[in-house]
Amino acid sequence: MFDNSALGRTDVAFVLPPPDSRPTGVRLSPPDPGEPEIVPAGRSGVRTRSVALAALIGLGGLGWFVPEAAPGCVAVFLFLLAVLYVPQRVDRRRQAVAASERADTTWPSRGVKAVVEALQQPSFIIDRQMLLRYRNPASLVGFGNMALGDALSLRFRSPEFLAAVEAVLRDNQPGRVTIEERRPVERVWQIEILPIPPYQGERPHFFLIRFSDRTAELRIERMRTDFVANASHELRTPLASLSGFIETLLGPAKDDPAAREKFLGIMREQATRMSRLIDDLLSLSRIEMKRHVPISTRVDLGAILRKVESQLAPLAEQLDVELALDLPDEPVAIPGDEDELMQVFSNLVENACKYGETGKRVEISLTRTVEAGGSFVDAAVRDFGPGIPAEHVPRLTERFYRVDPGRSRAKRGTGLGLSITRNILLRHRGRLLVESTIGKGSVFTARLPLPRSDSDTSEKPL
Repeated sequence: MFDNSALGRTDVAFVLPPPDSRPTGVRLSPPDPGEPEIVPAGRSGVRTRSVALAALIGLGGLGWFVPEAAPGCVAVFLFLLAVLYVPQRVDRRRQAVAASERADTTWPSRGVKAVVEALQQPSFIIDRQMLLRYRNPASLVGFGNMALGDALSLRFRSPEFLAAVEAVLRDNQPGRVTIEERRPVERVWQIEILPIPPYQGERPHFFLIRFSDRTAELRIERMRTDFVANASHELRTPLASLSGFIETLLGPAKDDPAAREKFLGIMREQATRMSRLIDDLLSLSRIEMKRHVPISTRVDLGAILRKVESQLAPLAEQLDVELALDLPDEPVAIPGDEDELMQVFSNLVENACKYGETGKRVEISLTRTVEAGGSFVDAAVRDFGPGIPAEHVPRLTERFYRVDPGRSRAKRGTGLGLSITRNILLRHRGRLLVESTIGKGSVFTARLPLPRSDSDTSEKPL
């Protein structure tokens, strides 16, 4: 306190802490250099507020006991109030920002984790060092051997994928890449790499990697492309043969009866091949169109198999193959289209006769089986031929797929029979089962549902 005689009043002055006693901070080391984080230290701020609070109390007492000093006390009071309030608000704001920055630069936030966990596709969160920081439950199915903290390159060796990730980390822009994996199974992944925006608008610290399985879609597209190419090839081959023989008959062999008879026989065979292929293509198209049309009639499966055996008996005799039936005496009634089921079992029995020639025997049987979904009847066609290699079995029902293309054409096969069989069975809510052992033969089983009234809990011959 000092006396100011020029003003005619007594003024009071307080010495406040110097500017360098303001709250200071400590610098942390965030994951990214050049992005410092300030956290208030707290001690000097508390000391400043304590001194200001004591001064405020003294000022109030002075204004009470010395009325002449009241105007000055009001001004100093407001100043000290600002000293108390403003640093406290600034300090709290700094602490909130620092906590937000620490959460944003040390670990994905809970909100981000919740969103990633809800994704149906395998998804990962990585940092700028390409280390795994988080993964959702869907990623455990195909990528179970990855642990938090692992480098991305430990699991993924695809140069295209790693290069795409590095580009996103460098440019901070979303990226997309498609990769193929051969092991443990063949899969095609479409991968999106997305920066996760931080709170304060700085460059992102974390990145989302989402895997979408496109294997089935690409396989269907490939099958469609292969179908067009194979159909064109299958039709072009006999057509070219016909054109060649026609030119020969119009030229050098025009007046040669022996050559004409020989060439006309070959032309008839090629025309028959084209007709058979076109019939199968139309049949396949018709069945696919009717796939979702419900079946309203019932048929006797045993009677259908006996009819198939009767129709193919001449072919079996020609190939020296014995057809053996093991069927029940009573009818086996199921919902079905008789013409379509005739086509199914004609395909299966004819294939067994043609390709199972080593054993000289084909067995046809009916057996009831029970699964979780209900009761079924298994119509099995067994041959004792050379068998089918295991790698070919999953693809047997693809259009134009042949285990041995040369042998199939020699047997006058179109490559569509099993595809037609599969589609017919799907329409009947059934499926085709294939078992094959090299050197012992193959079993093709058409499993069809029995009506609920005919269900049974035991597996036994019908």
